[in-house]
Amino acid sequence: MVDVTRARSFEGIGEEYDLYRPGFPERAADIIVSESVVTVLDLGAGTGKFTSLLVGRASRVIAVEPSAPMLAVLARNLPTVSAQPGTAERIPVPDGSVDAVSVAQAFHWFDRDAASAEIARVLVPGGALGLLWNRADPACAWDLACHRVAHPAVDAADETSASAAELPGFVLEAHEEVHWTERITREAYLRRWGTVSSFLVADDAERAAMEASLEAVLDGADETRGKADFDLPHLTDVFRYRRA
Repeated sequence: MVDVTRARSFEGIGEEYDLYRPGFPERAADIIVSESVVTVLDLGAGTGKFTSLLVGRASRVIAVEPSAPMLAVLARNLPTVSAQPGTAERIPVPDGSVDAVSVAQAFHWFDRDAASAEIARVLVPGGALGLLWNRADPACAWDLACHRVAHPAVDAADETSASAAELPGFVLEAHEEVHWTERITREAYLRRWGTVSSFLVADDAERAAMEASLEAVLDGADETRGKADFDLPHLTDVFRYRRA
């Protein structure tokens, strides 16, 4: 069941999310959007981290997002995108009007069955659905340790596989793991954690304790100790479905 409090914790942030959250690899968009796609809809688009990769890959790009601050950032950064308020359970576009739908880092916040039915409604027959998540590269011990600080009860791989299990009305066509690396400053890395749901819903004492634990992880790892910036490896899971 979706934790509504944590799901809604993002509604008040926009600029911070855009500044500090990671983007996505170009390969992820290649997997989801084929040359035949004319109209693509990015659902739960946030500030447009993945939406930006769709621009130029389709003639029309629509972004749907419930958070007004996030949608404002997206509209400012991507003026050619049709940015619309809405949710996965009530998508504000007509039946059969889009060729592909993408959902980046958000499907686990949706009502799975209701969202699947609504996505199927807006897709053309045989249309594509792409779900993707960034997660810690299993080879990066220090980043995994930080993930355990922020999400002690959640395994990122388990969350992804659970969300991307068999979806009603869809057939899974492909699953690919994309490995990539970003260069990030220590400050930006720590501020990034301040934009995740566990930090956003925590009280001051809980947040301070998590921040101290993150600092301790960075101070204890050879790759990050005493460094102002460092390489951060990522793994992006991409699932492509076809509307049944």
